[in-house]
Amino acid sequence: MKPLIGTDLKRFLRDYKRTNQPTHDLVALLQSVEYPANVGSIFRVADGAGVSELVLTGITPTPPHPTIDKVGRFKSLKVPWRYEQDPVKAISDLKADGYHIVAVELADTAVPYHTFAYPPKTCLVVGHEDHGITKATLAACDTAVFLPMYGKGLSLNVHVALSIVLYHILHTS
Repeated sequence: MKPLIGTDLKRFLRDYKRTNQPTHDLVALLQSVEYPANVGSIFRVADGAGVSELVLTGITPTPPHPTIDKVGRFKSLKVPWRYEQDPVKAISDLKADGYHIVAVELADTAVPYHTFAYPPKTCLVVGHEDHGITKATLAACDTAVFLPMYGKGLSLNVHVALSIVLYHILHTS
């Protein structure tokens, strides 16, 4: 076994994508994700997971931004994104486009992320690093999922949680 680099790596990934096309149209909505490093990480994950659009809302910083660009390795130039001040309006627009809105949040009616049947058009909503998703935004969502925590911590970093749910959706259809 040897690590893949350069042309061999590109061929390997290209061949995998040819036979393993995603079955979901995925969008991610960032509701006031405050830290540029998290936004950059989410751009990078969105590119890797083939997210069709990132919707940045509230106080979420937008590209171009030095930290977003560095951490995200300039994926903001590859991943379609838009800014909408009001996350509830953005959710309304996504619902009109046929998306089922899923909050990744610790909420009273949330179900474990791995037990939910994600519709073909799904928008995942993540919130502020400290405060989570606001009550108004959560009320606009169709459902909520959570990541079970088995240690002493109550939650994972926002970009890590989003990554886990995105890749779960991609590989359980």
